[in-house]
Amino acid sequence: MATSKKWSDLTGTQKLVIVVVSGVELVLTTAALVDLARRPREQVRGPKPLWAGACFVQPIGPISYLVFGRVTG
Repeated sequence: MATSKKWSDLTGTQKLVIVVVSGVELVLTTAALVDLARRPREQVRGPKPLWAGACFVQPIGPISYLVFGRVTG
């Protein structure tokens, strides 16, 4: 059975990877939610509340919204 590590047990590289990946997820989620809030309903494929909830499914939700949820052009 695997044991969980504490933050202090991680190497510097492991900590850096966790911080960078967390930052990327935060930026993607923020960008998706801001875009969703500002975009008119007619320019969103599907219901906006559904996309808002999906944005919290990391990391697939924000990426899916940004790629598939917006109507461009």
